[in-house]
Amino acid sequence: MTSVAPANTSWKFARATAPVAAALAGRRWFPLWAVVHHRGRKSGRDLTVPVAIVTTPEGYIINLPFGAGTNWVRNVLAAGGCTLRWKGADLRATDPRIIDAASARPYYTRTTWAVAQRLFPADAWLLLHRG
Repeated sequence: MTSVAPANTSWKFARATAPVAAALAGRRWFPLWAVVHHRGRKSGRDLTVPVAIVTTPEGYIINLPFGAGTNWVRNVLAAGGCTLRWKGADLRATDPRIIDAASARPYYTRTTWAVAQRLFPADAWLLLHRG
C-alpha cells in the first residue's frame, strides 16, 4: 500500500507544528488543542492523536484536514466514541458523526472559521457528543 500526500498543503503545516501540538495538546492552558485517545481497530493498541478542537453546547467539533478516512477517525467511528484529553481533564465523547462544512460552520466564530480554513482546509469534520 502506498502513501499519498493530501492534495492541499495543510499537511506541511501539520507536520511542522506536530511536535508543538503534541506537547501542548490537552493541557489546561491550551484550549484549542486536545488529545484523542482511541483503540486501534485491528491492533487493539491504545493510541493518541493531537487535534484542533472547538467546543459546542452538545459536544465537540474536530477539523479533519486529512479527511474522514484516516485510521484514527475510522477507529473512533467504529468504537462509537473516544476519550478526549482537553484542558487537563479526560472527557468521554460519544456518538461520532462526520459532517460537512455547512453543518460545521455554525459552531465557529467568524475569525476561528477563517483561521481554520486558511491553516487547515478541510472537507470533513468530526462531531462528537459529550458522553
